[in-house]
Amino acid sequence: MNNLCADIGFNSMNKYGEQLCGDHIDVVDQDEDSRVLVLADGLGSGVKANILSTLTAKIISTMIAAGLPIEDCVETIAATLPVCSVRGVAYSTFTIIRLINNEEAEIIQYDNPKVILLRDGKNCDYPYTTLTIGGKQILSSRIKLQENDIFVAMSDGCIHAGVGNLLNFGWQREDIISFLETFYDVGYTAKTLNTILLDECFKLYGGQPGDDTTALTVHIRRRCPVSL
Repeated sequence: MNNLCADIGFNSMNKYGEQLCGDHIDVVDQDEDSRVLVLADGLGSGVKANILSTLTAKIISTMIAAGLPIEDCVETIAATLPVCSVRGVAYSTFTIIRLINNEEAEIIQYDNPKVILLRDGKNCDYPYTTLTIGGKQILSSRIKLQENDIFVAMSDGCIHAGVGNLLNFGWQREDIISFLETFYDVGYTAKTLNTILLDECFKLYGGQPGDDTTALTVHIRRRCPVSL
């Protein structure tokens, strides 16, 4: 055990007019200092998307937490997810952040916006390798954790915010990075920073989100033991 711990915050906004969210987040603890976080985005919106994303997140988080390889996870998802009768595909994108002993982060990404890493107040471009599993292009990274690292994963509802309304091409990833960098040194908790990000998306959508919008924030901070 080192002197670092993970502060985690996440939340979602439903597409305007929908009662169910097509995104889903699952968090599974492997032990005191290791956990698996999965953000899944189901195809479309509403009930079908909710089923797709929930199944994807549950399957991946359970299998990864049990130590099974990502290849087995993707193959299981492809064989398990129901097929959309309209589009003819069973489709859900996902982002996995696996924190290992609060020393290292393994990040696996499929078709979601690329995870943002803020380090020392600025965006940090981390290396990744591309894997082809079941015909899908998967990005895989391993990153040594440092104090005050901030990871932000999101569904594509974030980068679509403002399309056709306040912004021509949506809220691009580079713009989201610039927005988050202004809050790096404020000392906000992961939950507060995550809420600020989603509130800005809500404003850009004009109060009527055009897509399910989800963000997951992880703040690596120094452990502060408390005696009661």
